[in-house]
Amino acid sequence: MTRNGPAQIVWDITYTCPLRCVHCYSESGRRPARQLDLDGMLRVADGLIELGPDSIALAGGEPLLVKGVFDVAERLARAGIEVILYTSGWSLQPWMTEPIARLFSRVSVSVDGGTPLTHDTIRGRAGSYDRALRALGLLHEEARQRRGTRQADLWLGIDYVVVRANYPQMDRLCTTVAERFPELGFVFFGAAVPAGLASRAGFQRHELVSDAQARELAEGELAARLQTLVPDTLAVRTTDNAFLWMYEVAIAEGGGFHALQVEPDGAVRAMPIYEGTVGSLLTDPPAELWRRAVARWSDPYVVETLAPVRTMAGWAEATRALDLRFAAPEDLARIERRPAYPAPRL
Repeated sequence: MTRNGPAQIVWDITYTCPLRCVHCYSESGRRPARQLDLDGMLRVADGLIELGPDSIALAGGEPLLVKGVFDVAERLARAGIEVILYTSGWSLQPWMTEPIARLFSRVSVSVDGGTPLTHDTIRGRAGSYDRALRALGLLHEEARQRRGTRQADLWLGIDYVVVRANYPQMDRLCTTVAERFPELGFVFFGAAVPAGLASRAGFQRHELVSDAQARELAEGELAARLQTLVPDTLAVRTTDNAFLWMYEVAIAEGGGFHALQVEPDGAVRAMPIYEGTVGSLLTDPPAELWRRAVARWSDPYVVETLAPVRTMAGWAEATRALDLRFAAPEDLARIERRPAYPAPRL
């Protein structure tokens, strides 16, 4: 039996983004923002609250570019929901640190390399590493001040998307952040999943982690070793993100998956990393959208496509097949326009 609603929700509140990440699952910055006005966002927020999740993450795109994002976060927080922020840090301004600390239970800043060159190459914009560390510095100071005045702690950390190019730099990231930001509470190393731009065949061959690297991220020994590089107050976690594959946890085990992904305009995806929606929170009852999503997991084509997956390459191939099967016409056109990876040399 499944629960009556999702435990975790990720709402990509906008597709606007200042960066051009090579692995971007949402292809933000390369497509229409589909961002709602404040009234529409609050209507979506109310629908999400009705589903009764434990947590809602605001992601994107870049949530801090959204006018009204703090109004949305406040609506969710007042409902007793843990609200999480994912940001590149590029757009974070000093005045934002107070509402961020007050409204969000957890804040993850994306840093995808142990050096500026690696991070900026992956993130697709020069200076993005410096912007991320500047944001960490501002949030770190807010966390330090709150601790000193005995206010609620700001749980601050780093989200590091692991690809082959930055796999060797995880050690360096740990030693760098431990020295500069002692208020950090976590560093999360998660393998890039084959979704969006990371599902391209070329990206699969060149940049998705190898099967051996995925096993290292999943088995715990790597996390234990990285943990020795940082203070005990900073928790290190690694994962291959295989739970997002969904076959074993959602289909074979019959309801062990309790996550939902929402697009900027309130459309609800049937399966978080795969294309294809089941309706909109602006027009459909939230409980019915969850029911439709769960029903998709046992669709015969979904089962047939995901069942053989045992490797990262197989997972990427399955993603491409599911996207082509369930994507809306405008999304199929976007998939067709995706640039090759790596870009052909002139």
